[in-house]
Amino acid sequence: MRINHIALWTTDIEKMKGFYIRFFGAGVSAKYINPQTGFESYFLLFDGDTRLEIMTKPGVTDGQKDALHAGYAHIALSLGEPWLVDGKTEELRNAGYEVLDGPRMTGDGYYEAVIADPDGNRVELTE
Repeated sequence: MRINHIALWTTDIEKMKGFYIRFFGAGVSAKYINPQTGFESYFLLFDGDTRLEIMTKPGVTDGQKDALHAGYAHIALSLGEPWLVDGKTEELRNAGYEVLDGPRMTGDGYYEAVIADPDGNRVELTE
């Protein structure tokens, strides 16, 4: 068994798509649109078979951005090396994205930083 994909609701699907393409090199599927419901989605494709689905539809509002709520906590993207974590963190900071933590070595042995994506979701950058 494996996880097929993770999905996130967003209020601005094009902005979210652009963020993951620009900063993480995601590939992107064709946009799916359901004209009856107004539902739209893209699958963002990363190395291997890792996929992130971003979705929107009328009525989606900004969600809970508190990191301690029950449910989604973060997505972790492995960059491969500590210096890549440092560089990507600075790139995102310079582009105006909020750095929530790090870069730092965690107690469980990960070198990581945590940033907020355009909707405020926590994205963990790991080595």
